[in-house]
Amino acid sequence: MTRTIDDRISVAPQISPEDIPALAAAGFSYVINNRPDDEEAGQPSGESIARAAAAAGLGYAAIPVTPGGFSSQQVEAMTKALAEANGPVLAFCRSGTRSCNLWALAAAQSGGTPDELIEKAAGAGYDISGIRPLLETLSGDK
Repeated sequence: MTRTIDDRISVAPQISPEDIPALAAAGFSYVINNRPDDEEAGQPSGESIARAAAAAGLGYAAIPVTPGGFSSQQVEAMTKALAEANGPVLAFCRSGTRSCNLWALAAAQSGGTPDELIEKAAGAGYDISGIRPLLETLSGDK
């Protein structure tokens, strides 16, 4: 289910409240929800996942991203959530792709180089080369 990008961040497709205890047992300290509520019929609500995370002692942030793209506010919110986490983070969306992309944008803004970020994402099975221009802009590394 989860794909590890590095020792601080993993991404996953949609999770359910019932998955939270296993995530806590696996050592995750924070959950980031990058999926808008009601994107698909039958998906668990963000609120139900937030309640389960709180009950398990995990931090939680909702930073919904539509398939249309990323805003600077979303990148800032992801950067803040990653900084607040006091251990490994699991970010999720429908497939994990938006979460991986948003992580990379936040990491670029925090000093990660495009080559490093693209390589880490590839190691987790994601091709983020299409956002290289944004990574370069955010990192100042062209």
